[in-house]
Amino acid sequence: MALITTDEQEALRDVMRGFLQKYSKESDIRTVMDGESGYDADAWRTAAEQIGVQGLAIPEEMGGGGYGFDELAIVMEEAGRTLFPAPLLSTAVLATSTLLAVGGPHAGDLLARIAGGDLIATVAVAEGKLHWDPEDIATVAEQSRDQWVLSGVKPYVLDGAQAGVILVAAGTAAGVSLFAVEAGADGLSVTALQSMDKTRRMAAVSFDQTPAVLLGDDGSGWATLRGVYDQALAALACEQAGGAQAVLEMTVEYLNVRYQFGRPIGSFQAIKHRCADLLVEVESARSAAAYASTAVTARSDDASVAASIAKVYCSQAFYHVAAESIQMHGGIGFTWEHPAHLYFKRAKSSEALFGWPAQHRDRIAKLIGLT
Repeated sequence: MALITTDEQEALRDVMRGFLQKYSKESDIRTVMDGESGYDADAWRTAAEQIGVQGLAIPEEMGGGGYGFDELAIVMEEAGRTLFPAPLLSTAVLATSTLLAVGGPHAGDLLARIAGGDLIATVAVAEGKLHWDPEDIATVAEQSRDQWVLSGVKPYVLDGAQAGVILVAAGTAAGVSLFAVEAGADGLSVTALQSMDKTRRMAAVSFDQTPAVLLGDDGSGWATLRGVYDQALAALACEQAGGAQAVLEMTVEYLNVRYQFGRPIGSFQAIKHRCADLLVEVESARSAAAYASTAVTARSDDASVAASIAKVYCSQAFYHVAAESIQMHGGIGFTWEHPAHLYFKRAKSSEALFGWPAQHRDRIAKLIGLT
């Protein structure tokens, strides 16, 4: 989601929106929420075969589309509008960005599987904290005979139970390194977590002398993860901005059809003022997400600052718009069956994902030299 989009990018938006209108209706979302897999396998396969969503940022020689982060950000924004329940953020953003950064034959093989829609992958970094911090990584990797083995626990892994491969940050004698662990590996234990937002699955993952494949150079993992983290924050901000926009549109539509005292309640001045304030928040969130996306794409010096600013603002905007939507829908908005609650839960879970706004304020202060 660049500050200025091209005709080709807008065409991608139209295609993605049409796909989501078919595969991410409210009924589809609730079906997936009640299922065990956490996503619709047919929709996931169709996204790969007909649009190439999973491989959008993967080079063509690996079976991908050969596009960049700006196009991926547009997909995330549209996915956020409908709360698309699929491992898109974990696979197309986290895992893909990590594998592209480390390179190598094994990474190339995994990227080809992702592009074809055959592999769901995720990244496991955080442990005691929600945000990524090298000092937070207690999982260790050691060489045993002719292979690496991992020991430790990652308590919050996005789509960990759905992933065929988990890319793990672990400490070695050389520093933080990255490893690939296949699902079903010896000593690997994955426990699906019960969470407020069932449209986004989390899992606790533990390793007990689990065989793993080193990605990149030993000790170079954190240098890779810094850039991946900024991309993850920018992509999440785009998703949050899309969700906030959809909630506002849904709310305004209701305010125009709900009558009280012989007139639409949206015509009352107090309601107009509240909606105007929400519109400012939504547009500001889209601007923050767009700038973060542009900064990440250009690898600007302020990319980390822009990504954290977008995370802070988009988290707060999405949560506030979703909460106000429930209020302005009145009695029906307080029923669990209303879609406003799906957006509210996604807004709250996204606020915590990759670190709370307060943690990113601290990060911003450090990045600009205030602390």
